[in-house]
Amino acid sequence: MTISKDKDKALRARVRLFGNLLGEVLREQAGDSVFDIVESLRRGFIRLRKSYDPELYRELMDEIEALDADSLNLVVRAYGLYFNLVNIAEEDYSHQHRRRQIRRGLRLWRGSFYDTIRGFQRQGMTPEQLQGLLDQLVYMPVFTAHPTEAKRRTVMDLQRRIFLLCGELDRPESTGVERERLLDEVKSIILALLRTNEVRTTRPEVADEIRLGMYYFRTSIFTAVPKAYRYLERAVNLNYNSHHPENPITVPSLFKFGSWIGGDRDGNPYVTHDVTVKAVCLASETILEEYLDRLETLKRILTHSLQLVPEIDCEQLQLKADAEALGMLEANQQDGEFFPEEPYRLKLRAIRQRLRYNLAYIHSELDGKPTALDPRAYQSKDAFLDDLYRLRDSLIGIGDRLLAEGDLKDLIRLAETFGWHLVRLDIRQESTEHTETVTQVLGQLAPEIDYANLAEDDRTRVLGELIEAGTHRVDDLGEGLSEKSREVIKVLEIKRQLIDHISRECFGTYVISMTHSASHVMEVMYLASLTGLVGKTENDEWFSDIQVSPLFETIEDLKHIEHVLGTLFDNPTYRGLVRASGELQEVMLGYSDSCKDGGSLASAWSLYNAQKRVIRLTRSHGVRCRLFHGRGGTVARGGGPTHESILSLPQGTVEGQIKFTEQGEVLSSKYSNNETAIYELTMGATGLMKASQHQVVDEDPVPTEYEHVVGDLARFGEEAYRDLTDHTPFFFHYFHEATPVRELGLLNIGSRPASRKKGDLSKASVRAIPWVFGWSQSRHTLPAWFGMGSALKRWREENPGREDLLHELFEQWPFFHSMLRNTQLSLTKGEMNIAREYAGLVSDQEQAQAVYEKIRAEYDCAVEQLLEVAHADSLVEIDEYIGTSMMRRNPYLDVLNHIQITLLSRHRDETVPEGEREKWLPPLLRSINAIAAGMRNTG
Repeated sequence: MTISKDKDKALRARVRLFGNLLGEVLREQAGDSVFDIVESLRRGFIRLRKSYDPELYRELMDEIEALDADSLNLVVRAYGLYFNLVNIAEEDYSHQHRRRQIRRGLRLWRGSFYDTIRGFQRQGMTPEQLQGLLDQLVYMPVFTAHPTEAKRRTVMDLQRRIFLLCGELDRPESTGVERERLLDEVKSIILALLRTNEVRTTRPEVADEIRLGMYYFRTSIFTAVPKAYRYLERAVNLNYNSHHPENPITVPSLFKFGSWIGGDRDGNPYVTHDVTVKAVCLASETILEEYLDRLETLKRILTHSLQLVPEIDCEQLQLKADAEALGMLEANQQDGEFFPEEPYRLKLRAIRQRLRYNLAYIHSELDGKPTALDPRAYQSKDAFLDDLYRLRDSLIGIGDRLLAEGDLKDLIRLAETFGWHLVRLDIRQESTEHTETVTQVLGQLAPEIDYANLAEDDRTRVLGELIEAGTHRVDDLGEGLSEKSREVIKVLEIKRQLIDHISRECFGTYVISMTHSASHVMEVMYLASLTGLVGKTENDEWFSDIQVSPLFETIEDLKHIEHVLGTLFDNPTYRGLVRASGELQEVMLGYSDSCKDGGSLASAWSLYNAQKRVIRLTRSHGVRCRLFHGRGGTVARGGGPTHESILSLPQGTVEGQIKFTEQGEVLSSKYSNNETAIYELTMGATGLMKASQHQVVDEDPVPTEYEHVVGDLARFGEEAYRDLTDHTPFFFHYFHEATPVRELGLLNIGSRPASRKKGDLSKASVRAIPWVFGWSQSRHTLPAWFGMGSALKRWREENPGREDLLHELFEQWPFFHSMLRNTQLSLTKGEMNIAREYAGLVSDQEQAQAVYEKIRAEYDCAVEQLLEVAHADSLVEIDEYIGTSMMRRNPYLDVLNHIQITLLSRHRDETVPEGEREKWLPPLLRSINAIAAGMRNTG
């Protein structure tokens, strides 16, 4: 989205209004002194941005250093609250901009359903081809609870109210007294936010994270999903069905949702099998309660009287069978005959009653006292859908299509999308846990097999033979297993139980992190065979109620991806299990660790080639592949705008299905408001459509020359990145001292530990999330751009006279354009002058300045080279919206960064008693939250 200064006027006015209201609240609650400090710092750093003045800088730092802990707390909170208000204003501005386009009948934004479907129609895609494309689509965001979401749910609720009030303030009739009332309400919420502790006082438990995941469904997604389907249907009707009414295209339910919250146990000891049960049951409870609420609404709409509409077919609705099964027969008799006066309301009552029995079973599981599923409950979501379809068909049959296409249709869409499960919970565990468990199990069940000392090929072969034989069972195991191994098996037992009692769809895939070999996959399949998740039927046919998704995370792992998958597909046992799973293999690609490992350029190129190799391999074996993209919230962890990210994937590698993680602050930015959720779902779905159109129409291939160029750039970029991270002395000491990474562990934003090994300062020890979070807070932002400048410069030097080819790639190739646009985003959020101040925190200043100067030189080189490639004069020109937003935020971020630097210095000063140091911790933690809000990203 681009904006001119004139068009930006409304947004600037809204930001100014919110800032004034915040100022009023601050003055009224904290007094003139705090308000004056906030204003003095704000104006001072704005002046410094315009023209650096060392004397003014010293005055401002003296002002910060003179503040006590309580005053710093208030100042930091004021700036953090300001950024949250700016974020709301920008989100509302984008939403209102799209609404204005719709009202005026203008060409809708790139990525809207209408723009996309019209594009297909103009390209000559036939109705049959579009139907074929739609029928194979699966768009599946997967919610995760990685420790990057720094915002409390209480705060999100209050911010949601301000967002809604923005819409009311935008109405033409909101003037005079009405406007004053609305402004008072906004002001009251700002006051409530000022009184609310935005920093958690205790670290959240996994159960808290599960409930937060459910929050987004209740807040936005249950409303957004049916609306998104309606917008897609409208686009199809206008562009296709209105021209071909004899063979209308139908829109299938293509949205699915996944989750790792309560299933991801890799590195999180708090995710146990009991937690997994809770995650599945809370999800089921959430969707069943939503169905019950919507059925109650329908009961007040479908009030047809059989006396007035005698053509209603009660037999088709199966009303008598319902009445008999649920004890409703006597209440619906007339003259000894079954006669429901209001047949649709009776049907809805019967559906609700059956759902209550399903809900009672879920509650028994949550209470830890599971009972058998009542026979009067729905035995599957298909039976529930059949009843809804009967209602729909009956309404259409009596000529009430308008009612059939209203709230009932929305309920059907929800049921088709969410079933009994709401989300498909993935299980994730690290490969060594399975290897250790298999070793212990075989030590009991097949002691003649020395599994620990078997060669890799022998391991894969032996595991395949054991699964084929099907003689090992979990009941045969004794007490000798370690606690960790018992937990691994218990998770699989729980998976079997919940699939049988709730739904096959309540689980997604079993993700194996750090997959290095084929045996890592076969180990999980063998353990699954112990619990009856895989095996052979009485007819000697394979069945599989578990799908394994090997996760390839490092650049080295990505190089071995073909060998691992090829070995698996050549194993007859595994090949039979894939066939039993519908010839679908999921493969997960990790963006975070590969980026931390070799830099963003090498990571992007390794992932690009890995995807091409995977698709080529799976096709050669007659297997469909769904790539699961482990994207983080930030560019340095594979993030970025969803639509562009999908289009930038290698041509021909998206086979109608896509699955990707939604992490941390991405969840709240996309799904806190249903208006934004509709937009995000739309942009993602249309990206999937465009990336999958090769399935039904021919596309021109990417020129080989383009790929050769990026191959060279990736090599050059990785060399520069590894020179910094692997071969620069003192670099990791610099990272731990010049960023607040050590303090992140004290911020209660996730149940998962922030680091692998305490005291280890190596690249391998630090997790990808705090790696990005720390560099982001200190305004280095280097994980997303370091190496790019050196790579572009070296390529130019080695290819004189071919500079225009780089600009051609930027203009013509979505992959390269997305990569450079994401680099621009990170460079825009970087601020080397602020980074220099953080470097001043390092104990060894001589070595620190050497590291800083190396980073600074690469930053300047990256900016220069990027502008050359894009033919732009400034970073703002490449993405005006992001650039303008950061220009608006920078002076305020400057205040917070300088406060954080002061607080880090005081909190780390070991010459001062611990009690004295600890008083600076609360404002320090709040500064992390506030800067995250200002940067609009954490890790």
